[in-house]
Amino acid sequence: MNLYEVVHRRRDTRAEFTGEEIPPDVLRRVLTAAHAAPSVGLSQPWDFVLVRDESIRRAFRDHVQAERSVFAAQLDQERAETFSRIKVEGVMESSLGIVVTYDPDRGSPAVLGRHAIADAGLYSVCLAIQNLWLAATEEGLGVGWVSFYREDVLRRLLNIPTRVRPVAWLCVGPVRSLPDTPDLERHGWRNRLPLEDVLHYDSYGRRN
Repeated sequence: MNLYEVVHRRRDTRAEFTGEEIPPDVLRRVLTAAHAAPSVGLSQPWDFVLVRDESIRRAFRDHVQAERSVFAAQLDQERAETFSRIKVEGVMESSLGIVVTYDPDRGSPAVLGRHAIADAGLYSVCLAIQNLWLAATEEGLGVGWVSFYREDVLRRLLNIPTRVRPVAWLCVGPVRSLPDTPDLERHGWRNRLPLEDVLHYDSYGRRN
Protein backbone atom coordinates (compact mmCIF):
# COMPACT_ATOMS: atom_id res chain seq x y z
CA MET A 1 0.00 0.00 0.00
CA ASN A 2 1.10 3.56 -0.61
CA LEU A 3 0.78 6.18 2.14
CA TYR A 4 -2.70 7.34 1.15
CA GLU A 5 -3.98 3.78 0.99
CA VAL A 6 -2.63 3.11 4.48
CA VAL A 7 -4.27 6.28 5.83
CA HIS A 8 -7.66 5.32 4.45
CA ARG A 9 -7.31 1.61 5.27
CA ARG A 10 -6.54 2.18 8.96
CA ARG A 11 -9.33 1.03 11.28
CA ASP A 12 -10.04 1.06 15.01
CA THR A 13 -10.08 -2.72 15.46
CA ARG A 14 -12.17 -4.61 18.01
CA ALA A 15 -13.51 -8.01 16.96
CA GLU A 16 -11.15 -8.99 14.15
CA PHE A 17 -8.07 -10.09 16.12
CA THR A 18 -6.82 -13.65 15.62
CA GLY A 19 -4.71 -13.80 18.79
CA GLU A 20 -1.64 -14.92 16.85
CA GLU A 21 1.76 -13.67 17.99
CA ILE A 22 3.31 -10.62 16.34
CA PRO A 23 6.67 -11.56 14.81
CA PRO A 24 9.43 -9.79 16.80
CA ASP A 25 10.86 -8.05 13.73
CA VAL A 26 7.43 -6.70 12.80
CA LEU A 27 6.81 -5.42 16.33
CA ARG A 28 10.22 -3.78 16.33
CA ARG A 29 9.49 -1.99 13.04
CA VAL A 30 6.15 -0.73 14.31
CA LEU A 31 7.62 0.57 17.57
CA THR A 32 10.56 2.14 15.72
CA ALA A 33 8.09 3.98 13.50
CA ALA A 34 6.26 5.24 16.59
CA HIS A 35 9.54 6.38 18.15
CA ALA A 36 10.41 8.27 14.93
CA ALA A 37 7.48 10.67 15.42
CA PRO A 38 8.16 14.40 15.67
CA SER A 39 8.04 15.87 19.15
CA VAL A 40 8.11 19.34 20.62
CA GLY A 41 11.71 20.34 21.35
CA LEU A 42 12.76 16.79 20.43
CA SER A 43 11.60 15.87 23.92
CA GLN A 44 10.33 12.41 22.86
CA PRO A 45 8.00 12.33 25.88
CA TRP A 46 6.50 8.91 25.17
CA ASP A 47 7.09 5.46 26.64
CA PHE A 48 5.62 2.16 25.47
CA VAL A 49 4.56 -0.46 28.01
CA LEU A 50 4.11 -3.86 26.33
CA VAL A 51 1.44 -5.82 28.20
CA ARG A 52 1.20 -9.56 27.59
CA ASP A 53 0.38 -10.75 31.13
CA GLU A 54 -3.10 -12.31 31.04
CA SER A 55 -4.05 -11.35 34.59
CA ILE A 56 -3.23 -7.68 33.95
CA ARG A 57 -5.16 -7.72 30.70
CA ARG A 58 -8.16 -9.37 32.34
CA ALA A 59 -8.18 -6.82 35.15
CA PHE A 60 -8.06 -3.99 32.63
CA ARG A 61 -10.80 -5.62 30.52
CA ASP A 62 -13.04 -5.88 33.57
CA HIS A 63 -12.48 -2.19 34.37
CA VAL A 64 -13.30 -1.24 30.77
CA GLN A 65 -16.52 -3.23 30.88
CA ALA A 66 -17.52 -1.47 34.10
CA GLU A 67 -16.89 1.93 32.49
CA ARG A 68 -18.88 0.82 29.44
CA SER A 69 -21.84 0.23 31.76
CA VAL A 70 -21.41 3.69 33.29
CA PHE A 71 -21.52 5.27 29.82
CA ALA A 72 -24.46 3.14 28.67
CA ALA A 73 -26.52 4.22 31.67
CA GLN A 74 -26.33 7.84 30.46
CA LEU A 75 -27.85 7.11 27.03
CA ASP A 76 -31.45 7.33 25.94
CA GLN A 77 -33.11 4.08 24.86
CA GLU A 78 -32.47 4.43 21.14
CA ARG A 79 -28.83 5.36 21.60
CA ALA A 80 -28.38 2.61 24.21
CA GLU A 81 -29.70 0.00 21.78
CA THR A 82 -27.24 1.16 19.13
CA PHE A 83 -24.39 1.19 21.64
CA SER A 84 -25.21 -2.34 22.82
CA ARG A 85 -24.18 -3.65 19.38
CA ILE A 86 -20.79 -1.90 19.43
CA LYS A 87 -17.74 -3.68 20.82
CA VAL A 88 -15.45 -1.17 22.57
CA GLU A 89 -12.33 -3.25 23.18
CA GLY A 90 -10.31 -6.27 22.11
CA VAL A 91 -8.12 -6.49 25.20
CA MET A 92 -8.17 -10.28 25.52
CA GLU A 93 -8.55 -11.09 21.82
CA SER A 94 -5.52 -9.09 20.68
CA SER A 95 -1.95 -10.41 20.83
CA LEU A 96 -0.57 -7.53 22.83
CA GLY A 97 -1.51 -4.40 24.73
CA ILE A 98 0.70 -1.37 24.11
CA VAL A 99 0.17 1.40 26.64
CA VAL A 100 1.56 4.73 25.45
CA THR A 101 2.38 7.25 28.15
CA TYR A 102 3.30 10.94 28.35
CA ASP A 103 6.14 12.11 30.61
CA PRO A 104 5.94 15.94 30.92
CA ASP A 105 9.37 16.00 32.59
CA ARG A 106 11.13 14.50 29.57
CA GLY A 107 13.43 17.17 28.16
CA SER A 108 12.72 19.58 31.04
CA PRO A 109 13.28 22.17 32.32
CA ALA A 110 13.51 23.97 28.95
CA VAL A 111 11.40 22.18 26.34
CA LEU A 112 11.90 24.24 23.21
CA GLY A 113 8.49 25.20 21.82
CA ARG A 114 6.36 24.22 24.84
CA HIS A 115 6.48 27.47 26.81
CA ALA A 116 3.33 28.90 25.20
CA ILE A 117 1.42 25.68 24.47
CA ALA A 118 1.44 23.47 27.55
CA ASP A 119 -0.16 20.53 25.74
CA ALA A 120 2.42 20.39 22.94
CA GLY A 121 4.07 17.39 24.60
CA LEU A 122 0.77 15.54 24.74
CA TYR A 123 0.22 16.31 21.04
CA SER A 124 3.65 14.78 20.38
CA VAL A 125 2.56 11.52 22.04
CA CYS A 126 -0.51 11.45 19.79
CA LEU A 127 1.76 11.75 16.76
CA ALA A 128 3.71 8.71 17.98
CA ILE A 129 0.44 6.80 18.33
CA GLN A 130 -0.57 7.73 14.79
CA ASN A 131 2.83 6.60 13.46
CA LEU A 132 2.39 3.30 15.28
CA TRP A 133 -1.12 2.87 13.90
CA LEU A 134 -0.15 3.53 10.30
CA ALA A 135 2.92 1.29 10.52
CA ALA A 136 0.81 -1.50 12.02
CA THR A 137 -1.70 -1.14 9.19
CA GLU A 138 1.08 -1.43 6.62
CA GLU A 139 2.28 -4.60 8.39
CA GLY A 140 -1.21 -6.15 8.25
CA LEU A 141 -1.88 -5.69 11.96
CA GLY A 142 -4.97 -4.28 13.61
CA VAL A 143 -4.96 -1.59 16.30
CA GLY A 144 -7.78 -0.69 18.67
CA TRP A 145 -7.56 2.36 20.94
CA VAL A 146 -9.39 1.63 24.21
CA SER A 147 -10.82 4.81 25.73
CA PHE A 148 -13.22 3.43 28.36
CA TYR A 149 -10.90 3.64 31.38
CA ARG A 150 -9.91 5.89 34.25
CA GLU A 151 -6.29 7.02 34.10
CA ASP A 152 -5.66 6.42 37.81
CA VAL A 153 -6.83 2.81 37.50
CA LEU A 154 -4.46 2.12 34.61
CA ARG A 155 -1.67 3.97 36.40
CA ARG A 156 -2.01 1.71 39.42
CA LEU A 157 -2.38 -1.44 37.33
CA LEU A 158 0.93 -0.84 35.51
CA ASN A 159 2.84 0.96 38.29
CA ILE A 160 3.07 4.12 36.19
CA PRO A 161 4.60 7.04 38.15
CA THR A 162 2.20 9.76 39.27
CA ARG A 163 3.76 12.41 37.04
CA VAL A 164 3.35 10.21 33.93
CA ARG A 165 0.04 10.21 32.10
CA PRO A 166 -1.28 7.04 30.41
CA VAL A 167 -2.59 8.30 27.07
CA ALA A 168 -3.69 5.12 25.32
CA TRP A 169 -4.11 1.39 25.71
CA LEU A 170 -3.70 0.05 22.19
CA CYS A 171 -4.84 -3.49 21.39
CA VAL A 172 -2.46 -4.73 18.68
CA GLY A 173 -2.18 -7.94 16.70
CA PRO A 174 -2.83 -9.87 13.50
CA VAL A 175 -6.41 -9.68 12.24
CA ARG A 176 -8.60 -11.80 10.00
CA SER A 177 -9.37 -8.66 7.97
CA LEU A 178 -9.95 -4.96 8.38
CA PRO A 179 -13.56 -3.81 7.81
CA ASP A 180 -14.22 -1.66 4.77
CA THR A 181 -16.42 0.61 6.92
CA PRO A 182 -15.46 1.83 10.42
CA ASP A 183 -17.47 0.18 13.21
CA LEU A 184 -19.22 3.34 14.38
CA GLU A 185 -20.46 4.08 10.87
CA ARG A 186 -21.44 0.45 10.28
CA HIS A 187 -23.51 0.36 13.45
CA GLY A 188 -25.13 3.73 12.80
CA TRP A 189 -23.51 5.62 15.68
CA ARG A 190 -22.08 8.43 13.56
CA ASN A 191 -20.97 9.14 9.99
CA ARG A 192 -17.82 10.85 8.77
CA LEU A 193 -18.32 14.51 7.89
CA PRO A 194 -17.57 15.67 4.35
CA LEU A 195 -14.29 17.58 4.09
CA GLU A 196 -16.20 20.69 3.00
CA ASP A 197 -17.98 20.81 6.37
CA VAL A 198 -14.71 21.40 8.23
CA LEU A 199 -12.96 23.78 5.82
CA HIS A 200 -12.64 27.48 6.66
CA TYR A 201 -10.85 30.20 4.70
CA ASP A 202 -8.82 32.94 6.39
CA SER A 203 -11.16 33.08 9.40
CA TYR A 204 -13.25 30.57 11.30
CA GLY A 205 -16.70 30.28 9.79
CA ARG A 206 -15.76 31.71 6.39
CA ARG A 207 -16.61 28.94 3.94
CA ASN A 208 -15.36 30.44 0.65
